[in-house]
Amino acid sequence: MNDDAQRDQQPLDDPADGLFGETVAAGYDSDDGAEFDPAVVARTVDVLHDLAEGGPALELAIGTGRIAAPLAARGTTVHGIELSRAMARRIDGKPGAERIHVTIGDMTRTRADGDIAPGEFALAYLVFNTISNVTTQDGQVDVFRNAAAHLRPGGRFLVEVGVPGLRRLPPGQDTVPFAVETTGEGLTSGYVGFDQYDVATQRFRSVHVRVSDDGAGRVYSVPFRYAWPAEMDLMARIAGMRLVDRWADWDGSPFTADSEKHVSVWQKD
Repeated sequence: MNDDAQRDQQPLDDPADGLFGETVAAGYDSDDGAEFDPAVVARTVDVLHDLAEGGPALELAIGTGRIAAPLAARGTTVHGIELSRAMARRIDGKPGAERIHVTIGDMTRTRADGDIAPGEFALAYLVFNTISNVTTQDGQVDVFRNAAAHLRPGGRFLVEVGVPGLRRLPPGQDTVPFAVETTGEGLTSGYVGFDQYDVATQRFRSVHVRVSDDGAGRVYSVPFRYAWPAEMDLMARIAGMRLVDRWADWDGSPFTADSEKHVSVWQKD
């Protein structure tokens, strides 16, 4: 196969889709990470369904509907905001998809359209570290403000996000590995993932390196900004919300100094 034919077979990424273009979206739902485990998804959906209390829910960065589709299938009305059309297209055909309305746009400022107006949602939520994809403090504050603008009085905003692994940084180093998997004869293929931190700016980069059995490699890098739980509490206060719950996981376990992530819930005043 010549180079032109190979290029013709490659998915074309639309720059408007940001970091989650067709190349990423095409394989997103085949991820074998823990977040895609049906039991994990079911537990997440249970929590969100209970928090919505029968009212409509808004997912910021709805993606491929990993959470929204099963939540809608449970009977919760779900709207979503998503920057990437390539990701949003994957919602179609999933059980519950017919109950989901998606607005394409940036979650820092886009208002959901459709049959439910901003100011009428019972729940807004943002899962799987996606708040960190917004790489400035001002942008993250805008996410909180946008979520609050969609909520009715007493409505709740939930965020699931990892705690930065700075305690694992050796003195003088900026990189923390989170996955090392070797495969193949002679351990010549596999996957390495690591986070590289800039503690002065609170920005970090997750780097994913995959090498196939034939020796071909691919490097994929995603920029993030971490924010400590207390900083997010202040963002919530700026947006007119207050903390009502914080757990170490979706099972409601207590958040401690050793927790690797938090699931936090703020309520609109």
